[in-house]
Amino acid sequence: MKNSQMLGIAVAALVLLGLVSSFFVVDQRERVVLFQFGEIQGTDYPAGLHFKLPFIQNVLRFDGRILTLDNQTENFLTVEKKNVEVDYYVKWRIADTTAYYRSTGGQDIVAMDRLSAIINRGLRDQFGSRTVQQVVSGERDEILQSLQKNAADAVKDLGIKLVDVRVKRVDLPKDVSDSVYERMRAERTRVASDLRARGAEEAEKIRAEADREAQTSLANAYRDAEKLRGEGDAKASEIYAAAYGQDQEFYNFYRSLGVYRDAFGKGKDIMVLQPEGELFKYFKKDSAP
Repeated sequence: MKNSQMLGIAVAALVLLGLVSSFFVVDQRERVVLFQFGEIQGTDYPAGLHFKLPFIQNVLRFDGRILTLDNQTENFLTVEKKNVEVDYYVKWRIADTTAYYRSTGGQDIVAMDRLSAIINRGLRDQFGSRTVQQVVSGERDEILQSLQKNAADAVKDLGIKLVDVRVKRVDLPKDVSDSVYERMRAERTRVASDLRARGAEEAEKIRAEADREAQTSLANAYRDAEKLRGEGDAKASEIYAAAYGQDQEFYNFYRSLGVYRDAFGKGKDIMVLQPEGELFKYFKKDSAP
């Protein structure tokens, strides 16, 4: 009786194990390959519960999320045959599970080694066709876009999709850095001197134009002032003539008084003249108006 109970328990356990082995769960973050006797029977199952033959079929799981290849610093030669030290990283994910398993055996380290070789070769080609100044400052985005486009075709055989490639840092060896920075400094100094010279030239033009306008304004103002002064003098002369014309003799007498004042007003001058002269006309009693 005891042996039959043990046998029943063993059979039940075997049946339970078979039922458990008949199902597998796929997480949404996973990529799954189903094998039967070492042959691939299915891939890329959607997330959820799936059936498989117990003890005959088995499941191999891969990470379906975006993975990061953070590469060590590599040295690349530019078109000038100068070394640059490049630190970069790659974002990638499994796109074709079957191709990924067949090309890498399902080992991430193998996939990363082959991916690193492809990216290094692409970067070597990109940097080898550019100068140091271009790769340091001018064309980094263009380099990455071209690299990603070319590498995307190369990694298809690995079942991998490139999500992004970024260069974190491009450093120069000490001797190269000094020469590049010195050349850049000289170029910036030349540009600054050119801008200062252009500014000084424009300042001189503005100053000359301002001086010309000021001289023109002063000349016009002086001309207008002289014109107004002439008109005023003419009007005054006209008024004097009208006033003095009413009594000519009185006008002559008034003018003579002015001459006397100017001639004898200082009191220290000596003049030798004949009394019968025209100057003393109004000193005579019968000549006064």
